[in-house]
Amino acid sequence: MSRIRDDYEKSLWSRLVRWVNGETDPFEGKMEMKPLREAEYTGESVYSPDRLDKEKIAHYLEDTKKNKEMRAFRLLYSLTSVALCLLLIAVLLLAVSWLPVLGDPNGPNNNEVSARYIEKGMEESGAVNMVTNMILSYRGFDTFGETCVLFIAATCVIVLLRKNEEKIEKESETDWKYEPRPDAILQRMTQVLVPVIFLYGFYIILNGHLSPGGGFSGGAVIGAGLILYVTTFGFHKTQRFFNEKIYEIVKVGALSLYSVTMIYYFYTGANMIKNAIPLGTPGDILSSGMILPVNIFVGLEVACTMYAFFALFRRGGM
Repeated sequence: MSRIRDDYEKSLWSRLVRWVNGETDPFEGKMEMKPLREAEYTGESVYSPDRLDKEKIAHYLEDTKKNKEMRAFRLLYSLTSVALCLLLIAVLLLAVSWLPVLGDPNGPNNNEVSARYIEKGMEESGAVNMVTNMILSYRGFDTFGETCVLFIAATCVIVLLRKNEEKIEKESETDWKYEPRPDAILQRMTQVLVPVIFLYGFYIILNGHLSPGGGFSGGAVIGAGLILYVTTFGFHKTQRFFNEKIYEIVKVGALSLYSVTMIYYFYTGANMIKNAIPLGTPGDILSSGMILPVNIFVGLEVACTMYAFFALFRRGGM
């Protein structure tokens, strides 16, 4: 004859059946975090609410006469700083002592590489400017890496400082919330100067293979013009011709076209294939092969990077 248990509801089998059927949760009330109880201060503790005075704590920490640990740390810190500076000075002086004498014909800087740049640069690249020949042709891989660094730097700043448009509009109804409004003289002068600055920047870019200049310096001039315009008239007027969508198209498009150009150069050069792009006549505006469009790509990249840094650090958006 079977025996009916009085404590069946508390038995392990009963709890298992209820858990399988979803009637109860064995972890309910056991896994939740309980609120922390308030700390009880007793005695004259340093962390007592009556003694949580920042000035007293700072005075205690900075009192080197009584705080021996702080005094030893400051002494060790000072000695270590002096030792590192002396070590750095010694390494730099040693490196300078090993440099060749200026103008030494047997120095490593006067070798067949520099002679090649000077003697064959115009013939092989079609550019009159020797510096442009070296930077965008012979050392095009290094320049491409520098341009990628600019792109990555701007991307990191966007990731860290970018705000959505709703938050920007909520924080400031006008662009000049924390700045004085510009007067009419500044606006009129900006209207006159900005077109000239843009024109001069494009002139530097387009003549980089003929005279001193190029994408980096011309892009910096264009970026300065954009910063001047947005500083005078605000982001709302600037976004009518240079908003975030246009910025992304210009910046990503310039780097992508630059990448395609460098891939073509690398492929033809590594496989000893003749460059099919004509170099043109040295001295003409349409010459130097792909150096001219590469200068344009670099200039656009530099201008966008300068404007992005200014806009994001100031406003959190474009």
